[in-house]
Amino acid sequence: MDDKTKAIVAHITIIGWIISLVLNSQEKEELTSFYLRQLLGLFLTGLVFSFIPYVGWIISIVVFIFWILSLVASIQGEKQVTPVVGDYFQEWFKGL
Repeated sequence: MDDKTKAIVAHITIIGWIISLVLNSQEKEELTSFYLRQLLGLFLTGLVFSFIPYVGWIISIVVFIFWILSLVASIQGEKQVTPVVGDYFQEWFKGL
């Protein structure tokens, strides 16, 4: 599977993310690693804030919009950092 395809698969639920993680662990590729870090941050942010009434729901909607932007960028084969928090995700999860 090529780098772009693995990055796209990572966007398809947590199972797709795990599949991309396993495939990328055999042969690390830059685009896939980038989106694995971005999506892990988005998944965790959405999960943490989804339990907070009202404000958490709004943040979850924003996370969903960021996920769509990330998916579109991965389909185009570009590395696009998630607005506001993407640089932090790249730093925090650089082990992926």
